[in-house]
Amino acid sequence: MTKAADFNDRSLSLGLARVSEAAAIACTPLIGRGDEKAADQAAVDAMRTQLNKLDIAGVVVIGEGERDEAPMLYIGEEVGTGTGPGVDIALDPLEGTTLTAKDMPNALAVIAMGPRGSMLHAPDVYMDKLAIGPGYADGVVTLDMSPSERVAALAAAKGCTARDITVCVLERPRHEDMIAELRSTGAAIRLITDGDVAGVMHCAEPDITGIDMYMGSGGAPEGVLAAAALKCMGGQILGRLLFRNDDERGRATKAGITDFDRVYTRDDLVTQDVIFAATGVTDGSLVQGIKREVGYVTAETILMRSKTGSVRRMIYRNPVS
Repeated sequence: MTKAADFNDRSLSLGLARVSEAAAIACTPLIGRGDEKAADQAAVDAMRTQLNKLDIAGVVVIGEGERDEAPMLYIGEEVGTGTGPGVDIALDPLEGTTLTAKDMPNALAVIAMGPRGSMLHAPDVYMDKLAIGPGYADGVVTLDMSPSERVAALAAAKGCTARDITVCVLERPRHEDMIAELRSTGAAIRLITDGDVAGVMHCAEPDITGIDMYMGSGGAPEGVLAAAALKCMGGQILGRLLFRNDDERGRATKAGITDFDRVYTRDDLVTQDVIFAATGVTDGSLVQGIKREVGYVTAETILMRSKTGSVRRMIYRNPVS
């Protein structure tokens, strides 16, 4: 195995795109069929198979869960041929299982890769998240601000009114008070039912997506994936772990976390240059979903490298029997 310093993001990036494409395409016969578990399993199987073709000594640091909870792509699982650079891998083979089962927008197959030790080993707990796009000074919005203060601060930085700000929020009962406060400012709210990695990514391209800010609590592992995306696309994300009980605090301790109140920045969550790939499963604001026609399936992938800031959008048309 070569050293982490030999991580060759350029040569590995196309292979990473093939990984997310394989996972997305495997979901094709299950889109809109109402079976979340089958769709997720198809994506996991395909992603693992394709990962094991890459010349890497990979370790899954953000995956499907602990080893006793996930038979494949579990946290700590080793993937790849074992002959290449040591890498950390964060993945969600199907971000939006419900979205896929119901054929709703913004389901993605998502994966990020960086040198060994480059990503926070986030425990499977909630994280309070706040994200904005590129072009703003650090600290323009913070987790210590109220939702209305965040809207006012971002509007001032953008040179507009609160009514010109659109905030993306995961639609959950726990967010009802926050949503009510946001509405009181005059800001628009885009509610999403699932898929907060895509929700955060929307902030990076506000002219395309219409989203200026993301806020609310969701999975901490997804926060690391979102940070990897923003590391490539530009933008800020802040995250603070939330614990509901001692078992969750134990998970954090097991992951090596000692400061339970720490606010993580994007560069704390992902400390080195990474590559990131996301392939659309269902149509969304970022990429188109899988298209089916007689004899073919077509997939769209966004492939990014933080080292160069490059963002590629690729169309893959694949014959099927």
